[in-house]
Order: sequence, then structure tokens, then C-alpha cells
Amino acid sequence: MATSSSTIHHHSPIFKLTHSPDSTHSNTIKPLTIHCKKKTGANSPFEPKKSVFVDYDRGEHDVSTRVSGLRKSDIPRRHRLVVEGNRFQKDWTVSEVVEKVLELKRFEDVEGVLNQWVGRFARKNFPFLIKELTQRGAIEHSNQVFNWMKNQKNYCARNDIYNMMIRLHARHNQTDRARGLFFEMQKWRCKPDAETYNALINAHGRAGQWRWAMNIIDDMLRAAIPPSRSTYNNLINACGSSGNWREALKVCKKMTENGVGPDLVTHNIVLSAYKSGAQYSKALSYFELMTGTNIRPDTTTHNIVIYCLIKLGQYEKAIDLFNSMREKRAECDPDIVTFTSIIHLYSVSGQIENCKAVFNTMLAEGLKPNIVSYNALMAAYASHGMSREALSVFNEIKKNGLFPDIVSYTSLLNAYGRSQQPVKAREVFNMIRRNKLKPNLVSYSALVDAYGSNGLLAEAVEVVREMEQDGIQPNIVTICTLLAACGRCGRKVNIDAVLSAAEMRGIKLNKVAYNSAIGSYMNVGEYEKAIALYKSMKKRKVMPDSVTYTVLISSCYKLSKYSEALSFLDEMMDLRIPLTKQVFSSAISAYSKQGQVAEAESMFNLMKTSGCAPDVITYTAMLHAYNAAENWEKACALFLEMEADNVQPDSVACSALMRAFNKGGQPSKVLVLADFMREKDITFCDAIFYEMVSACSMLRDWKTTIDLIELMEPSFFVVSIGLLNQLLHLLGKSGKIESMIKLFFKIVSSGVEVNLHTYSILLKNLLAVGNWRKYIEVLQWMEDTGIQPSNGMIRDIVSFAQTSGGAEYATIIQERIESLKRKSGESSF
Repeated sequence: MATSSSTIHHHSPIFKLTHSPDSTHSNTIKPLTIHCKKKTGANSPFEPKKSVFVDYDRGEHDVSTRVSGLRKSDIPRRHRLVVEGNRFQKDWTVSEVVEKVLELKRFEDVEGVLNQWVGRFARKNFPFLIKELTQRGAIEHSNQVFNWMKNQKNYCARNDIYNMMIRLHARHNQTDRARGLFFEMQKWRCKPDAETYNALINAHGRAGQWRWAMNIIDDMLRAAIPPSRSTYNNLINACGSSGNWREALKVCKKMTENGVGPDLVTHNIVLSAYKSGAQYSKALSYFELMTGTNIRPDTTTHNIVIYCLIKLGQYEKAIDLFNSMREKRAECDPDIVTFTSIIHLYSVSGQIENCKAVFNTMLAEGLKPNIVSYNALMAAYASHGMSREALSVFNEIKKNGLFPDIVSYTSLLNAYGRSQQPVKAREVFNMIRRNKLKPNLVSYSALVDAYGSNGLLAEAVEVVREMEQDGIQPNIVTICTLLAACGRCGRKVNIDAVLSAAEMRGIKLNKVAYNSAIGSYMNVGEYEKAIALYKSMKKRKVMPDSVTYTVLISSCYKLSKYSEALSFLDEMMDLRIPLTKQVFSSAISAYSKQGQVAEAESMFNLMKTSGCAPDVITYTAMLHAYNAAENWEKACALFLEMEADNVQPDSVACSALMRAFNKGGQPSKVLVLADFMREKDITFCDAIFYEMVSACSMLRDWKTTIDLIELMEPSFFVVSIGLLNQLLHLLGKSGKIESMIKLFFKIVSSGVEVNLHTYSILLKNLLAVGNWRKYIEVLQWMEDTGIQPSNGMIRDIVSFAQTSGGAEYATIIQERIESLKRKSGESSF
């Protein structure tokens, strides 16, 4: 094959372009290779040069960075004489050596390749050789090359080589080997530096060994090596990734005390620590504090916040944040993780059409979905039994060159199970093994549910046996699934058998299992056994919940056992189980939680037709059901029905309707309903005041807010401090600082015991308007009442003095703070 080359000159870079035309088909364009380098005075042998490979026929391209290194002409003359004329000695570049090593399948052949390399006589090549290998992630090849390197006469141990090797082992979660390299480098008289300790902390953090990471930083301090920001970030990440968010915060605090300020990476790691520790509300509070600083959140920050909002059920806020990212208001674009989170959001909220719309939007914006994105869309379809759509996504995964994982197969299996196609569910399960994947506990449980939910109890039990033979022990979820299947199948004996099997395997029944068993017994008419199991549940100190009583109550009504249902109501009241004050209200609340409003209405109508007139508690439960379904019109109609039936609404019922108005975007009707309550002489409770405050906030009606405070003032001593704090926050946020202070005095004079959060609200709003004199005065109030100000409160006023107070006031503020410290006598003030 003939070879031709041409060179194209530009002003700054030099492009060397080569291509190989076919001698027989001269019109066919063959792959081109372009070598790029910058014009410099002298070409450094270790200067990276980019190489671009383009294949126009196949539509492929590749960009790589190549390093030449020291060649034959650069090595000492005595070594050149040794290799001169030896046809086995190759004058390869460093990048060529890396490629030849990576091509080897047998690691023992690595030494033979390296011994042919002329560049081995120049030890300056060694760090760049290791660098390229570790960047490729080839851990076994890197170990072989490193061992060969240590046997070379001209080898000299270097920190950077060991650091690269430790980082490589950290990426592969080989903590013990990383630690071994740490001790080995010291034997070679290499003193670990900050980068070494960072790599070792990162290795232990990835393995979840946060205590080891804490010990390492202590060793680092004993070695008189100051930790850098990266060190602290790695340590915070080590604690946070293990779910120890409290330890992560301690490290963050220590980091600030040592004069190393946090950066965006630090804040993201702290947010991630809250997320890993399931502290979603704290993560949102931290984000609010973060936005008040000069650090601008990035896409990773917003992704964590969206995840936390979804976990807390604050879907609207998550959608608003997502839209702000797309509209560039947040100055960071949503990535594949963002879109996947929003798909999951719409999935859990039941908006399946929106899941597909978000997925299509992701494609339209040029993002390539990964396996997690496809799985999220499949899970959305599977949760609603949309097997055809789930199968379409499954096929699309393979079509786009990805490989379905165990989650993909389990989602498809679940889709067939919920669409009452257990045979196809079994086919998908068999596909898992054929594609060299191992079914896990979730996969088996999905198959058990597929059989059980379709009444095929024998097949479901057989799957459990197969599961045990595969070395996977059934858990409480498996038992619950079997119990529910027994109830649907009407098999009395099998319920006992499942409970016995659970006891034999040492599986302790939890609330969910007891609820499933009680429901199954009720479904087959075994009332006495259900009651006996309920008594056993309490005897074993497994406290019944609202679901337990809902199962009992709904089953009693099906069996026309109304007196027994009333007795369960008495027990609910004695146990103070929330959200359920009567039997029917408990059943209706359960249906509303599941989104089954029609069933809730059916239960409500059944109550009326059975001769048991609905009371205010039942009406209130139905109001909650309509609120959950966002059916505001029916909620209003039901309230009118209460009046027609001469059922006097109480404060709980009114608060439920007020909540409907607020959520429905009609806050003005809340204030109208409040006037109605005054006319009917209905007591205003905490919940009523809360909804009125929310309505005033949405309407920005400050006059009504002031009137509401006057209305609440006589009952301040019975109003929760949380609601009073909300009022203080509302006034402060609106800029009415004087009204906020007056309200605070009224709260204190009424005998209400204020807490640290109350003072925190006052201080934040005072500092927001720059009233530092009042800020210090409030700190003095706290001292007088015995409430110790937090370190954050002191830091805030000191920071204000340094940044916004000016030189004149900064001194005064500092003197006031020092005076407070002397009075308190507390070093931690």
C-alpha cells in the first residue's frame, strides 16, 4: 500500500495530516491521522501532543494524547553502544510502549516487552509511563510495570509515582494494597507529601472506612504536613459517603477553624453527606445557607437538591428548580442525572406521560441516555403495569448499544407481573440467567409477586424454593408477598404454612407482615384467627399502625361486624394513632394515601347507607382524601353537604378545607372561611392559624397578618412556638422589622417559652437589614434568659463587621462581642 503525506501550515498550531489511499480504489477516502502540536522554541520530549484519527467511511473519530519521552538519541552514550545494531531493541515512544503493554493478555509478558524498549535506560521516562497506564485504569498492567521498574538499576523512587499508584488502587477500591504502597514508599526513603495523604484518604473513603481516613489525617498532622482543601474534601467525603453526616460536619467545621475555607466542592460533598444520611430537610436548609454566600451552585449541587425535594415529596419545588436550570436562571445546564431524577419524580407521582415527555426532552437537548435513565423510564411503566411500553424501552436499550442490567430485567419482569402476565414474567426471569446475570432478592420477589398477585400460589411458593436453592434467603418482603397471595387465593391452610415457614427461618414479622397476614385471614373469612394474630402482634410489642386498623375496620364492615369496628376505634383513640379518630375515617384515610379516592367515596357512602350517620371526623377524613387528590371542587361541595346534614364543622374540618383552598391557589377563600368560623363561634386552633398565616403570605396581605396577630394574641399561651416562629419569620422576611420585634415582645410577655430557633429568626432578619446594634442587643437578651448563642450567630455578626460594618463600626461590634464573652464566661460563646 502506498503512503503519502502532506503538511498544512497555520499561524499557531502545526497540523501533520497523513492518509493512505487505496491503490485500486483511488476515489475512496481512507482514515486520516492528524498530529497537533504548538509552536515552541524547543520541543520537549515530555510535552503532550494530540493525535486525531478520523475514519470517514465508518464515521468514527478518536482524539488521543501522546508523549514521546526520551528516545535512543537522548540516552547516555554507554547505553546507546549496547543497543546499537541490536534488532531486538526498539526505539519506541512512551505512548507506544503503553499501547503494547495494554495489548498483552498475559501479564507475565510485560517484562519481555519492556526489556525491548530503549527508553528504559532513561529513568525520566518512568513517571510518564506510569502516568499513562494509571490514567487508562489498567491496574494489573500498572502493577507489573511498576514491579519491573523497581528492578531496574537506574530506577529512583519518586513520590509522584507512588501517588499515582495509590490513586489507581483507590479507584479500584483496593484499600489494603494502597496502604501497602504507602508503607513501601517510606522504605524506599520517599517521604509522603500532602498528595500522598490525599490519595490514601480517598482510598479509604471510597471503601467506606471513614475511621481509617480520620486516623490518616492525624498522622499527616503529626508529620507536620498541613492539610489542603483537597485533604479536607476527601475526608468529608469519606465520612459523608458512609452516612456519617455528623462527622462530615465536624470535619467541615474543623476545616474552617484551621483557616482553610470551603469551596463549591466542599459544599457539594456536605450536601451529598446529608443525602447519604437521609437528612433531606437539613440538606435543603444547608442549600439555603449556601445560596447566601458568594459560592455559586453548579449542576451537581442542584441535582442533590432535586433528589432531596423528591424524597420529601416537594415535587413542585423540584420542578421549579429543574425549569430554572433549563431557563439558565441557575446558570448551569441540567445533565443526564437531572433529567433522570425528574423522570423518577413523575414516576412516583403517577404522571407517566410526563416521564416520557422528559425523556424525549433529554434526547432533544442532545444528551445521550445511560442505563440508569432507561431504567428509570422502565420502572415508571412497570409501576403501572404498562408492559408494552416497558418492553419498548428495553429493546431501545439494546438498540442503542447498551447492555440491560439486572435492574432493567427486574423492571420488565415487574411490568409483566403487574399487567397479569406471569408467564411472560417467568420468561424474562429466565432471560436473566441466559444473559449471564444473577437474579437478586428484588428479582425473585418481583417474580413471587407476579405469581401471587395473579392467584398462582403454588408457582409463587416454588419460586421461593428456587430462591433458597440459589443461596438467596427470603426476607420479610417475600413473606408479605406470599401472605397477600394466600388471601387472594382463599387458601386458609397456606397462610398458616407461610407464617410457620417465616418462624422456622428466623424471620421476625414486622408491621407490614402482620398487616398482610391479618388482611389475608379476613379475606378468607378467618375472623377469629385474624383477631388472634392481632393480639399476638401487640404481645410481641409490635405496635399496630393506621394500616393495621384500616385492615381490621374495612374487613369488619365487609363482615357487618360494626360493634367490633367501634371497639377498634376505641383502641385507636387510646393509642393516640394520628390521622384516625374514627373507624371510617381511618379506612378513608388509607384509601386516600393510596390515591384510591373512588374507594374512599364508596366507604363513605357505605357508612351512610349502613345507618351510621357520618360525623365531623368522617367528613374531615373525606376532606383530606379530596385534598390528596387535588379535587378542590368536591372538597367545597362536601363542606356544604355537612351544613345540609346539620353536622357542625369543627376546627379540624375547617382547617382541612382551608388547606384545600391554599393548595388550590385560592388563599382569599381561606380568609372568607375564617369569617364564617367567627359567625359560627368555631374555635380557632393551631392548624387554622397556620393556614391563615399561609394564605396571608401568598396574598402578601400584611394588614390582615397584623389583624391575625391581634386575634391570636389572647391564645398565644396555647399556640405552638412553631407557628409563632413562622409569624416572626413572615414579618421579618417582608421587611417589617419593627412589627417583628413587637410581636416577639408580645410572645414573651404571654409566658410562651421561646427557643433558640426563635432568636435565630430575629437575628437573621436583623442582620439582613444591617441593624447590628439590635442584633447585639438580642444576643444580650439571650444571655439574660440563659440561652447560649450558637457559634454561627457570633460568626455572622463578626463576618458582618468585617465585610459590611465598616472600619468604624467593626471595632465597636468587636468590643461588644468581647464584652458579651466576658459576661458569659463561656469559651465556646
